[in-house]
Amino acid sequence: MRACLLFLAVLGAVCGCSQPDLVRETTNKPMRVVSVDYCADQYVLKFVTRDRIAAVSLDAAKDFSYMRETAAGIPQVRSSAEDILALQPDLIVRSYGGGPNAKAYFEQAGVPVVQIGWASDLASVKQVVRDMAAALGAAKEGEALVAEMDTRLAALPKARGNTKVLYMTPGGVTSGPGSLVDEMLKEVGLSNFETKAGWHALPLERLVIEQPDLIAYASFDSHVTPWSMARHPIARKQIRELPTVKLEGAWTSCGGWFLVDAIEALAEEAAR
Repeated sequence: MRACLLFLAVLGAVCGCSQPDLVRETTNKPMRVVSVDYCADQYVLKFVTRDRIAAVSLDAAKDFSYMRETAAGIPQVRSSAEDILALQPDLIVRSYGGGPNAKAYFEQAGVPVVQIGWASDLASVKQVVRDMAAALGAAKEGEALVAEMDTRLAALPKARGNTKVLYMTPGGVTSGPGSLVDEMLKEVGLSNFETKAGWHALPLERLVIEQPDLIAYASFDSHVTPWSMARHPIARKQIRELPTVKLEGAWTSCGGWFLVDAIEALAEEAAR
């Protein structure tokens, strides 16, 4: 459970580990699609009709899944190879599910795999959306979704002055330069309070003597850790006393189109 929570805390920047293998629009649409992790669930639930989904992951309907309402009533499957192959899928979609060797294993078993690509900034998020939509036979829908993202991003108000934001998760971690969280802040003219690159523990010592202007708190309502740095009195003081914008965990749990929801919430708060 602890490992799962830590993973949820840091996954706000990524969804996958390599570029998709299928970037052309699929003409013969697969009829038994299985997604094996909740990042994959988002794209399958968005671009594949229910009658063509054989199963989604066990996390598809949880609160950190953006497409959780769409997932209701769809069969779920564990990410074990035996359970997945027993469904006789004609396409498997994955980000990290099944482990590092899953893609090669499934392809050796004769089942094609779509691997969700790495997204390090908003431009690459848009490209992943296009690639995944095309691979799932929904290229037009993917282009329309990217166009909607562009329209919403263009309409964002910009922050006033040099507003420093501390991103915080229930797991007690934050993110510095080089992450999608940092890119989200830049999109609306905000500065990242955390200057150390990558994902790591909240800087409690620094918070004793220096404060951000705004807290961006990614909330996972059904996953509350018994203890983490986010529960430390220093961290709780920031949330209690500073302006705080609550970001749904589902907005930042994977690098998808739904990051725009989080960016809009940040922009609205920063523009006040």
